[in-house]
Amino acid sequence: MDNSWFKRGFNLREVKVAADELFTTKTVRDIADWLWEPFLVFAGFYLIATAVAQPFYVPSGSMQPTIAIGDLLLATKYSYGYNRYSLPFAGGGSPRQRIFASLPQPGDVVVFRKPGNSSATLVKRVIGLPGDRVQMRGGRVWINGRPLPLREDGIGRAEDGPTEAAPGTYFRTARFIETLPNGREHPIFKKSWGALYSDTNEYVVPPDNIFVMGDNRDDSMDSRFPVEENGVGYLPVANVMGRAQVVVASVDFVNASGFWAWPFELRVKRLFNRIW
Repeated sequence: MDNSWFKRGFNLREVKVAADELFTTKTVRDIADWLWEPFLVFAGFYLIATAVAQPFYVPSGSMQPTIAIGDLLLATKYSYGYNRYSLPFAGGGSPRQRIFASLPQPGDVVVFRKPGNSSATLVKRVIGLPGDRVQMRGGRVWINGRPLPLREDGIGRAEDGPTEAAPGTYFRTARFIETLPNGREHPIFKKSWGALYSDTNEYVVPPDNIFVMGDNRDDSMDSRFPVEENGVGYLPVANVMGRAQVVVASVDFVNASGFWAWPFELRVKRLFNRIW
C-alpha cells in the first residue's frame, strides 16, 4: 500500500483508494475466518454454562468439610429450571419468572446469587423449605419443633480463609453427621456450642424462599444472618443458579506463595469428588 499521501498532505480520494486496497474481500474473509473459531468456542461455552453446567470457584471455608477453600466445583443449571440468573454474566434484582422450575430439596448444595448483592455468588446447603420453622438452640438446628439428629464423626481439619485471623492455618475441629427430616445425611464442623447465632428465635420460611446454612456452622454467614448483617437471610428460590455436583479441581491457594506455586498445592484426593 502506498503511504506517500501522508507526506503530500490529506487527500480524501487517496485515503479511499488506500482503504479499498486494505479491506479487500479476501482480507475481510481472512479476518472473519480467524475470528470464527474463537467465537464458536465462546458461544459453545456460554451455551453450556447457561443450559447445562458451569464451574464455580470457592474462596471461603463456610462449607467445610464438604467443600474446601480453593475447590473448583461444577454446578448443573438444569436441576431447578432457568431464569435470567442462569446466564453466566447476568445481574440485577431477583427474577420473577422461571421455566421448568423445581424446588431444591433439603440436603441439596446450591449455588446462588446473594440477596442484596447479585454480583456475589455463594454456595450453601438447603436446610428448610417454604413453611418450615427453623431455629437454633444451643448450637443445634431444630426444624418444625424437632432437633436434627447428630452423631459424632471424629475430628476434622478446618482451614482459615484469606480474610480470617490465621489464613492458611489448619485447626482440629469436631466433626458430626447431621440428619435432615427427609433422611439425608451430611457432615458438619462444630467449633463451639455457644457461637454467634447459636440460639435464635424461630425462623418461618416464607413462600418462594428456602433456608440455607453452611456446613462449617460457626464460620458461615447464611440464612441465620439477615441481609443487613451481610448474611443471606431467607433465600428466594429465584436466586438459585444450580446444584453443586462435583469438585473438578482443588488448590490450597491460601498456602501457596503465588500462582506459580499452585501446582504444588494441588489436592489430588479431592479431584472429582461428588458433593453430597
